[in-house]
Amino acid sequence: MTYLLDTDVFTLAYFSRHGLRERIAGERATDDVVISLITRIEVLRGRFDAVLKASDGVVLERAQAALRLTETFLAEFRVLPFDAAAGSEFDRLREDKRARKAGRNDLLIACITLAHDATLVTRNTKDFANIPGVKFENWAD
Repeated sequence: MTYLLDTDVFTLAYFSRHGLRERIAGERATDDVVISLITRIEVLRGRFDAVLKASDGVVLERAQAALRLTETFLAEFRVLPFDAAAGSEFDRLREDKRARKAGRNDLLIACITLAHDATLVTRNTKDFANIPGVKFENWAD
């Protein structure tokens, strides 16, 4: 089985919350735990913005250090791309009124999840419940 971590769960795991690092390690014993290209973009965008918007040298150094740590943690995960299969899911789901209620990034993550027959790991179950066919679990209970 493949578990795809949503950005919210990836972030909680990064900060070692809810025992998520331990859960991920346990799941990796038998299953694949991955992230999507969208999660990678979202996480790095936040870190890049922090560097670019730093108010002084100390904050800039901290932001740069956080960026390095984030890149190291990201490297622990295989990244599922937005490929042709995900593009087909995107075209299909754009026609679904319920699915369009999800934010654009969530919709893109859902498409990658569906294209790879993965189970999405998220706390954002309300939005993903509106996307037909997406299997999801919340590991942060």
